[in-house]
Amino acid sequence: MENAEQQKKVIFSAIQPSGSITLGNYLGALRNWVSLQDEYRCIFALADLHTITVRQEPAKFRKNTLEAYALLLACGIDPEKSPFFIQSHVSAHAELGWILDCYTQFGELSRMTQFKDKSAKHADNVNAGLFTYPSLMAADILLYQADLVPVGVDQKQHLELARNIADRFNGLYSPTFTVPDPYIPKTGAKIMSLQDPTKKMSKSDENINGCVYVLDTPDDIMRKFRRAVTDSQACVRYEEGKDGVNNLMGIYSCVTGKDFASIEAEFQGKGYGDFKTAVGEAVIQHLQPVQERFRQYIADKAYLEKCYREGAEKAEAIARRTLSKVMRKIGFVPRG
Repeated sequence: MENAEQQKKVIFSAIQPSGSITLGNYLGALRNWVSLQDEYRCIFALADLHTITVRQEPAKFRKNTLEAYALLLACGIDPEKSPFFIQSHVSAHAELGWILDCYTQFGELSRMTQFKDKSAKHADNVNAGLFTYPSLMAADILLYQADLVPVGVDQKQHLELARNIADRFNGLYSPTFTVPDPYIPKTGAKIMSLQDPTKKMSKSDENINGCVYVLDTPDDIMRKFRRAVTDSQACVRYEEGKDGVNNLMGIYSCVTGKDFASIEAEFQGKGYGDFKTAVGEAVIQHLQPVQERFRQYIADKAYLEKCYREGAEKAEAIARRTLSKVMRKIGFVPRG
């Protein structure tokens, strides 16, 4: 059994605990994390070191981190199956991050589009961490000899850089790191804003009705769906140019398992009001067990601490092996 487990490919995935998790995060990424646990050796992290490239209010930062940890457990991450830890609890991330800074070219980092975007958004705090963030992300991945990394469009460039860094280091010192490939889920859900369906659903949406959160109350969820942007045709059909309706159909399909043909048949002759209410009700029903589990976990601080402590211990054991190998090859004097 253990041998079969060893032969499974390794997937590493991390998410920042920078606030509430959106329905888009959940349907587009987190649900996939859960289903990967049987097929792969998964390692999951809350990337809190990455979060401080933007100034954080300490008490809120701690609260967000614990709530994100509890919510991911509630979504279905099994800490018995998959090491699930808080990044700052495994110091090898920061150590390898610095080492890889020294094997990443300034020009490579300056070409990262996310750095340009975030610099524009946080012009009063363009810090060095914001610039070297992709080297730390490479360290996160390479520490665990990950074969595959689930990435969205906005992180593809960072994964390509991680591959380049791994190739460069392997070329200089002999094979050390597994060169990771992107993991493209079989059915990826891209959930768009309810108010501007040409843009991805995001917590930075200026219109509060555009973004649904996993922990929103049923009343808030229903209100947001009833206000969702559609079009003037009053016809539930998936086709080009009907961005708002297409988005709602995608969400309804994700939470009910129905295909688009079934959804079109279900709402034939009905108006958008009926459709938006049905999508809201389906989302509320789908999220209810997640919300209930979250409330149980967040109330049990001892259990949460046990999970993230044990997760860090498991991750540390893997990460240290890689870091020791890297430091030996570079020529650092071993601690003895």
